Amino acid sequence: MRRNHSNSGNYRNPCLTMHQPWASLLVYGIKRIEGRSWPAPITGRLWIHAASKVPDESTVKAMEYFYKEIYALNGITDIQFPQHYPVSRLLGCVEVVGCLTRDELACWEMVPEGVRLEAQTDFCWLCERPQKLLIPFEMRGYQGVYNLERKIYEAAVRGLSPVNSPLPVKFPLPDPQDPFSLKPCSISTLTPNLKATEVDKSSSISLAIAGARAAATQFSKKNQNPSSNAQNNAPTNMNANNEDTEIARSYHLRSRSRSMEKNSISSTELNEKLDDGTLPSYHEEKSSRNKPEGSSKQSQSPGAGADFRHYPHPSSKVSISENGYIMYVLSFLVREFSLVL
Repeated sequence: MRRNHSNSGNYRNPCLTMHQPWASLLVYGIKRIEGRSWPAPITGRLWIHAASKVPDESTVKAMEYFYKEIYALNGITDIQFPQHYPVSRLLGCVEVVGCLTRDELACWEMVPEGVRLEAQTDFCWLCERPQKLLIPFEMRGYQGVYNLERKIYEAAVRGLSPVNSPLPVKFPLPDPQDPFSLKPCSISTLTPNLKATEVDKSSSISLAIAGARAAATQFSKKNQNPSSNAQNNAPTNMNANNEDTEIARSYHLRSRSRSMEKNSISSTELNEKLDDGTLPSYHEEKSSRNKPEGSSKQSQSPGAGADFRHYPHPSSKVSISENGYIMYVLSFLVREFSLVL
């Protein structure tokens, strides 16, 4: 599956990977605003994929409590939350009808109070008409907005089912003739004197908002590089940590640790390991890293026919550890040739 991070609008079947429980809450129509620190690059259908991290029970309870409280402001007290929050699955889709800034949405009196309280991020993607898959598809997700594979899209589009949202919202377009009129700063341009509507934030609502923010920060603190923070630092934006990034970072740290340990070995330690025969040969180490599983053991262990090009060549500029290692290699070759001769 190819990733597409371009904001040029070159999306055929755009998809967004999100953490649970936010992914299911959006597909079930309970969550109406998808919060990000970057504006929506598309309008129209957006597929929702659940990331691989299994949500903590405390996180699920915090978000369900948050939505119970904000829906109660509009008289909705019976919310059917998902019974399960599947991971690594394509869940369904929503229609992104526009994107506003946090201040614009918080001041927009034409939408319900509960929706305005979802404005907790820099940019708010306005989502309508949720649909869920009767059978969620197992698949791998990526960072940002990317295109679904064609075969996955063709199978998924046939399995969609409309969702009965607790309080369906129809976001009014400032310009009915322009489907892109709900974009950042569009509302404030039309009504520059917008002021935030006073919402009676009881202690329970304040507690619910604080709990939702706390649940979200567990993802925003994971990655500190700018490209990751651009998608992970929004309070209610539970998008997917890129699994590839996490795996690559973990591998890099392990490799770096091994490299530091290797370079810190002194010549004395190398000689000790040489004497007791516990140090693996360079050829063995390289073969174990580069050869796939199932390759012949004969090619992995050096012998009389070993390829000497795998061994390091002497150099006038070598560290103490490198010098010790070369001494080990030379002594190894002497032993091997003495056996052959």
